[in-house]
Amino acid sequence: MPTFPKWWHWNLSFTGHAELRMEQRGVTEVEVRAMLEHASGFETNVVEGRFMIHVRRGQHPWIVIVEPDAEADVLVVVTVYEVSQ
Repeated sequence: MPTFPKWWHWNLSFTGHAELRMEQRGVTEVEVRAMLEHASGFETNVVEGRFMIHVRRGQHPWIVIVEPDAEADVLVVVTVYEVSQ
């Protein structure tokens, strides 16, 4: 497991956009939380203040975009998608 910043241990919150995309992509909040527990790494996103978390669902790589909210100590899930190979 990589070393994540302190925000990694904050409570999760899901945006309405993330919930819509999760429904469209057939993934539940419970599954996203499980994928995040086994994350293999992270990197900065093109949008400042956001991060791409590398996860897997089954045998397929996925990305979870998160944005730490330091004011509320909450890690906000912005969207979730499967990586096309």
